[in-house]
Amino acid sequence: MIRNYLKTAWRNLLKNKTFSLVNIAGLSAGMAVALMIGLWIRDELTFSKNHTNYSRIVQVMQHLTHNGVVTTQQANPHLMGDALRQEYGGDFKHIAMASWPNTHFLSHNGQTISRMGNYFEAALPEMLTLDMKAGSRNGLQDVNAIMLSATSATALFGDKDPIGQIIRLDNSTPLTVTGVYRDLPANSAFAGMDVLLPWKLYLLENTWIAGMSDPWGSGFCQTFAQLADHADLETVSAKIRDLRMQHLQDAHKVAKPEVFLFPMRKWHLYGQWKDGQNIGGGIQTVWLFGIIGSFVLLLACINFMNLSTARSEKRAREVGIRKAIGSQRKQLILQFFSESVLLSCIGFLFAILLSVLALPVFNDISGKAVQMPFTDYWFWGAGLAFILLTGILAGSYPALYLSSFQPVKVLKGTFRPGKHAATPRKALVVLQFAVSIALIIGTIVVFSQIRHAQNRSSAYNRDGLVVVPMFTGELREKYDIIRQDLLARGTVTEVAKASSPPSEIYAFNGGYTWEGMDPSTQGNFACVDVSHEYGKAMQWQIVAGRDFSRAFASDSNAVILNESAVKFMQLQDPVGQTIRRYGRPLVVVGVVKDIIMQSPYSPVMRGIFHFSNRGGNAFLLRLDPGKPVAGSIAALQAVFEKHAPGVPFTYQFADVQYKQKFLSEQRIGKLSAYFAGLAIFISCLGLFGMASFMAEMRVKEIGVRKVMGASVFSLWRLMTADFVMLVLIGLLIGIPAAWLGMQRWLEGYDYRTEISWWMVSFTALGAIAIALMTVSAQSIRAAMTDPVKSLRPE
Repeated sequence: MIRNYLKTAWRNLLKNKTFSLVNIAGLSAGMAVALMIGLWIRDELTFSKNHTNYSRIVQVMQHLTHNGVVTTQQANPHLMGDALRQEYGGDFKHIAMASWPNTHFLSHNGQTISRMGNYFEAALPEMLTLDMKAGSRNGLQDVNAIMLSATSATALFGDKDPIGQIIRLDNSTPLTVTGVYRDLPANSAFAGMDVLLPWKLYLLENTWIAGMSDPWGSGFCQTFAQLADHADLETVSAKIRDLRMQHLQDAHKVAKPEVFLFPMRKWHLYGQWKDGQNIGGGIQTVWLFGIIGSFVLLLACINFMNLSTARSEKRAREVGIRKAIGSQRKQLILQFFSESVLLSCIGFLFAILLSVLALPVFNDISGKAVQMPFTDYWFWGAGLAFILLTGILAGSYPALYLSSFQPVKVLKGTFRPGKHAATPRKALVVLQFAVSIALIIGTIVVFSQIRHAQNRSSAYNRDGLVVVPMFTGELREKYDIIRQDLLARGTVTEVAKASSPPSEIYAFNGGYTWEGMDPSTQGNFACVDVSHEYGKAMQWQIVAGRDFSRAFASDSNAVILNESAVKFMQLQDPVGQTIRRYGRPLVVVGVVKDIIMQSPYSPVMRGIFHFSNRGGNAFLLRLDPGKPVAGSIAALQAVFEKHAPGVPFTYQFADVQYKQKFLSEQRIGKLSAYFAGLAIFISCLGLFGMASFMAEMRVKEIGVRKVMGASVFSLWRLMTADFVMLVLIGLLIGIPAAWLGMQRWLEGYDYRTEISWWMVSFTALGAIAIALMTVSAQSIRAAMTDPVKSLRPE
């Protein structure tokens, strides 16, 4: 019986080639979108699940309250790990302190590579259940040890056994390779971590840590832990809530820190906090694309429903004969479902082909490394379920509708679909265009928001500003020599150094007081340590006072405030006033316009620029605009390689760093644009099929009208009017839905655009124009048909 159903279904597909091609094209496109989005969602939902202890791993975080506003941060004091072990050791199986990731240079036998690395306590490899290729997970026990990813080990040693080999870290510290682990997958929280270094070495290298007056007063480390098997997350989190508060000196207790545990299962998709509450994060994007994928697939299924039911008169005689010879309705339903499932199966095969071809572009846009899991049994099981679900969804309405025909009326020739038979088809077309229109408006709003933020003044000149990281102490120590050499060559107009690059802020400090300060105010500021020439290199805009200068020896205790800091402090005439940090006097010598160093979608945080001649994390180089960029970069490389020959020259333009702040929104916008385009394509396929069918059904009517003198234009208008009306109704539904949805999306940004009338107008005119172009080809063709041919049988 099933074989007979499938054979009949195959014959019907071959008999109606145009119908079949339109349906297969629409289903293939819709299924390909759903398939790629499904793989992307799976990648998101399985983030970090490669770690065996995934459900028990946590990060120690804290809430801080400043002026009634609660902020949440990952940074902890470096003593947090010891305190947890001593006071709550029974609740944890492993605890590991960690620094922040940074790029390190690894040298061996004259070869140097740069890799991302981090300092960890010895328990971390076991906690993450690293897949060891050589050595053991206990490789961080020794202070002079180093563990490498497999690709890093191969890059340095080739086929040679790396265990026991000596590597020079950052052109200074010799370390022994104690372990090689297989690379972590791209969808892991620790992806790209190619170098593991001992926490003991971090404490030795940073001698200032031991001299801190209140080691609990500053947070500059991360803390990871694995809960004991019997421990409950909420219970342990409540136990350690006041841990930092208990160890702080009174001067640092104003922020009322509350320590808590944040589970690994939430790191990736629930990483956003506002006022101490978790407000989600990436999970919103997962839901967004999940809904988009479902709607695009639904549009493809609607095409099938519309075209199948539109052909009802052609299938009516077949249904009548089958019923007359004894076929039951359930058999007819199975027949029609067989056709839709067969079509779905063919569409799925084409969808796989389309997905394989589109995945490189999809991965490039989404920043993923998703692959088709052809070797996984679950993929084919899910594929079979996908085919059946799509086939049943697409074939449900046609099967129930076509199988309901009465054989007596059909065989007598008195069967007519009825004046309301086309209503469900029209409703489905309206739904198609409502969804497509909502997607288009959403895409326009996303790109408008990106452009709105990009056009916001950053208050410094990014053009021609080059950032060179100070990865090693050698670069920091030779700053003055390198600066003089660079200026002498004339390729740069200014050289400065700072504790953070222009696109980031590494330090947020409190403890500031000033005259007239409200005792209840808690002064927490974004802080950057800079050299004398920082302002000239940045070309920032001074609105009061002066810049740092070598002509003033007193600048060793000088600071410059941004406008947000002045407003927060309520200083009427800030220049010349003294502020204090834990009692140390600092003189305000200038005020600058707010520089965007963090998110361009948020207000600029109050900031203080401290003059400092120590340390530094980045060179800022202002290129001479009158010289070729390529030649200037080559000259910079020569200077750095001359003074630090063992350190690879690494640089990035400030405008490139700034553009990276828009990557997330740009990915959403580009993917939405592609999906909206496919939605319109699928909707237009449906319109094309419907128009073809209507032209075929009305061929005699058109012939009579032409004989009676109707023009081609009047016939075109007659045939397109109904379709344009459906698009207009779709606009009335899609526009309000998109407006409400995007307004809610924009509320997530403090600095945001507005939904303008032109966005709606552009979408409406575009949708009508696309619908007209799709329908017109068939309408004009039908209108120009010779009436003699269509009326000859009469």
